[in-house]
Amino acid sequence: MSHFASEHGVDWGIGEFDPALYLERIGVEAELGAAEDAPDLDLLERIHLAHVRTFPFSNIDVLLGRHPGVDPGTVARRMLHEGVGGYCFEHVQLMAGVLERLGMSVRRRLGRVHSATNSRTHMSLDVELDGQWWVMDPGFGLSLTGPLLREDGARREEWFGTLSMHSSRIGDAGDVGDMEQWELRRGEDLQHVTDQLPVMPADVTGGHHITSTMPGSGPFQSQLVVSRFVEDGHVTVTSAARTIRRPGQRTLHEELIASQAVDAVADLGVPMDASTAQALGERLRERA
Repeated sequence: MSHFASEHGVDWGIGEFDPALYLERIGVEAELGAAEDAPDLDLLERIHLAHVRTFPFSNIDVLLGRHPGVDPGTVARRMLHEGVGGYCFEHVQLMAGVLERLGMSVRRRLGRVHSATNSRTHMSLDVELDGQWWVMDPGFGLSLTGPLLREDGARREEWFGTLSMHSSRIGDAGDVGDMEQWELRRGEDLQHVTDQLPVMPADVTGGHHITSTMPGSGPFQSQLVVSRFVEDGHVTVTSAARTIRRPGQRTLHEELIASQAVDAVADLGVPMDASTAQALGERLRERA
């Protein structure tokens, strides 16, 4: 068991995540342990926004068939020390581990993307403040930039639309009976459905396998997706296009060839050495 306490007494390896280094990397000032910087909603707001502006969403290593896995030590090395970004299982483990080490109560959650019948391959987290639970969703691309109250009908106005929480019941769910689930919607569009079952590290390993290593299991193995919140909006780069969204402006959609897509990824600040850029270009040309 780790020296650091964690959710449900489970060892999530949070000792791998250095809060001081994390806050320095995302540019959030907080005196750790100081009474004036006790965990509160303002700190959650600052951390969430800074996180999604600092760490890109990226599936490059999944697409190249060389992702090293999502154990805490690997996540810490890749995100905190190398700054390469990642997808939900990486973003959420990092944020959850840091928040726990800052003294916050955290619950990791698994969800189903876009449909209640899909596999549980999305990860988010809940954070408790003064008896209320707040949803944090740093690993879903164009999603929350700050916490959203886990309460039926709760809304958060983002510059790109309204995000809202909706409670529902699964109904007769066999052995687990009548079970609560939560929908996150952007406007009327369902983003993901999250249940309330406890999450274990083995669930994360299994979700990563389904998403990233099981042959033919998902789009991350065939389609590039790199995105990031930037100071003046949000940018998404896929295998053949770049989408640029800015507050109050029309969305720009630019078609790209493989070499341009590699350059667009670099423009988002994703670290790539020459061999990675070459391998990515070749992979994109294969899929064209």
